[in-house]
Amino acid sequence: MTENSTTSLPSFAAGAINLASARLGAKGLYATDEFFAPLERMLADTDAFWDPNLYDDNGKWMDGWESRRKRVPGHDWAIIKLAMPGRIFGFDVDTSYFTGNYPPHCSIEAAFVENGDPGDATIWTEILAQSPLGPSAHHFFENADKQKIWTHLRLHIYPDGGVARLRVYGSAYFDWSKVGSAEEIDLAYIFNGAKSLAWSDAHYGHPDKMLGPGRGINMGDGWETKRRRGPGHDWAIIRLGHPGTIKRVIVDTAFFKGNFPDNCELLGAHLPNLGETLSEAEIAASESWKPILPRSKLQMDHIHEYGADAIADIGPVTHVRIAMHPDGGIMRLRLFGVKG
Repeated sequence: MTENSTTSLPSFAAGAINLASARLGAKGLYATDEFFAPLERMLADTDAFWDPNLYDDNGKWMDGWESRRKRVPGHDWAIIKLAMPGRIFGFDVDTSYFTGNYPPHCSIEAAFVENGDPGDATIWTEILAQSPLGPSAHHFFENADKQKIWTHLRLHIYPDGGVARLRVYGSAYFDWSKVGSAEEIDLAYIFNGAKSLAWSDAHYGHPDKMLGPGRGINMGDGWETKRRRGPGHDWAIIRLGHPGTIKRVIVDTAFFKGNFPDNCELLGAHLPNLGETLSEAEIAASESWKPILPRSKLQMDHIHEYGADAIADIGPVTHVRIAMHPDGGIMRLRLFGVKG
């Protein structure tokens, strides 16, 4: 779901990221048929869109993947490359706005391909048996084995039809054993397993976006809160990809010009047993975590770099609290350090 969605998520989605996010790099590699709507639309990060008056050369424009009516034996299927290798907790097979053209059933297979994409020798494992689908609805399916690591999925629809969105809830896998003890690495990179667990507001953009690749593509590709009209400030709590000591901090306000925060600060704590969902008491306690970066003035559309002269060495941390005063947007947060 997007940050503005009102659909309640199942427990397996708590603390998870969408491994099928196009924004993070997931790709549709192949579909047996995409006559009415291309596979790539199914991986969009926004909620499905409906315009009753929108048509194209092949018929009604649909926001998702849709195959034509099958007139021969068999069924349609598609291969998706996940944004990153990861463990899968469950799925949302969303048929929003597909009412007379949804598939009655689906199933999902998964594969791990260390390099490149699947080929004839690839071994596929069924992780969702053939399951019923209904019209214009979210269908949540929990994955029984949450420990295996996968890189690709094969979605089967029986016999044909359309799927608006496929969400694959899970966690990024990164082999930290290959990182040397003195090697600097971004502990807050989403591809390295970092994740936002709690936040004050995400009206215009989820804080996970701060942890993504690159510098962002536009103002919508970062964490942005609504305008604060009362006291207080906005904040987000992030679980690092691995416990580590932070040596260097980058706060990037790219694209944020009339809406960048006045200043920011960073706190940290070593809490290896902290869960995926935080209680109100745990969130309140985060305000007393140890300071790493004191409140620092920010500029619009600028990369702010803080090194040893600006940040405190508080030892290994597992979580950080990034606070911006009073509100606004941060495009990227990079926390370079060493694992520990």
